[in-house]
Amino acid sequence: MQPSRTEVSADVHRLLDAWADRPAYVRDRCFDVLAANKRARALAPMYEPGSNLVRAVFLDPASRLLFPDWAEVAAQTAAALRAEADPRDPRAARLVAELETDEEFRRLWMRHETRPARDELKRFAHPVAGSLALRRQALTVGGAEQQVIVVYQATAGSPSEAALARLP
Repeated sequence: MQPSRTEVSADVHRLLDAWADRPAYVRDRCFDVLAANKRARALAPMYEPGSNLVRAVFLDPASRLLFPDWAEVAAQTAAALRAEADPRDPRAARLVAELETDEEFRRLWMRHETRPARDELKRFAHPVAGSLALRRQALTVGGAEQQVIVVYQATAGSPSEAALARLP
């Protein structure tokens, strides 16, 4: 039996939990967080299940403090939403309408850039752990292609690895 659009399988939950030393979460194509391990939730409130990552980037002022490269993160987020969300999906249409109240989102959305989320370096300024530079891997869940697992990892022996270990 295939999981529903929002149901994360028990196997995927076990996988997230097995990555105890790496932040990992599952999101859907509208960037709603469906599941997250403890390390992801400690990295940022936006990774709590039930949160929407695009809404958090544009509408939560804390994201501008969390991401030193916020402008780059915002541009990538808008382009990824355009690339991945189905414009015929009423949830996606409602999300875009809500976000268009934000001037920066509206400006980026009007560029019509499409760039799916990819594996890249993302910098964080965590209030407890400090500066982190983490490599992001995005993996599609087999049998639930509308779900994506995102895993962050630090370079072995790096200051970011030490900072990641300081997360509660």
